[in-house]
Amino acid sequence: MTRYEGHAAKLAEQISQVKGEEPVYLLVVGGDGTINEVLNGITDFDKVRFGVIPTGSGNDFGRNLKLPKTPKESLREICACIRKDQRGEALYRIDLGQVSWEGCEKPRIFGISSGLGLDALVCKKALHSRLKQVLNRFHLGKLTYLALTVQSLFTMETANAKVVTEHGGYILLPKMIFAAAMNLPAEGGGVPMAPHASVQDGLLSLGSASGIAKWQTFFLLPFLVAAKQEHINGFTIRNEKGFRLILDKPMVLHADGEYCADVTRVEFRCLEKKLWLLHEQKGD
Repeated sequence: MTRYEGHAAKLAEQISQVKGEEPVYLLVVGGDGTINEVLNGITDFDKVRFGVIPTGSGNDFGRNLKLPKTPKESLREICACIRKDQRGEALYRIDLGQVSWEGCEKPRIFGISSGLGLDALVCKKALHSRLKQVLNRFHLGKLTYLALTVQSLFTMETANAKVVTEHGGYILLPKMIFAAAMNLPAEGGGVPMAPHASVQDGLLSLGSASGIAKWQTFFLLPFLVAAKQEHINGFTIRNEKGFRLILDKPMVLHADGEYCADVTRVEFRCLEKKLWLLHEQKGD
């Protein structure tokens, strides 16, 4: 049981350092924030087998991976995978992402996404949103992100950005509204920022919006929610092992919805087949 912010990471560190050569079966009961803390506490990914019982408001990690929707179904699947592992059969192994920025003490791991701009600003506001607390009571927590997106869109400042790929190429993103490095297809309660992102291709999908007037973006939001943004001018999706972003002014950065910092330089990298998952593969 966690008692304070950061406690899940400390517990995960202690659990993953248990002596011996046997696998460690680490199960998380919680939402995307708790999952992210645990991922950042694990010190031996080869040893740890990771299972999730989703109980948060957004549950993007579980939804993207099509994990069971009830605790009983989750436990049944996790137990079946543990027996499979003990028989020496291969488990489902997925990619994770890693983000670092100027001044950070250590890179932060993410399972779903890490991004700059609008999506990060919305995540930062949602962490302390009274609206989220109210909607959670009615099991409508994911609507928080939609409401805060509309609110933030007209008040946020854009930035001019340059994306540098690992091969030395670059892309210019003038008046960038957001750039999201996606390990899974959707974030923010199910918004498909990169509909075809895969956790088994060794790549991150950089979804971005730039050079679009804010009023116009408001009318284009339904296309983003419907995963039709690839056909709209100003929206781009690019798959890379890693890339850097350089901005002309600070923007909010998040990792799995958790606030990291306000930054002008950031680097994203895919950690290929990093996590053993105690769940069955159901497609990306």
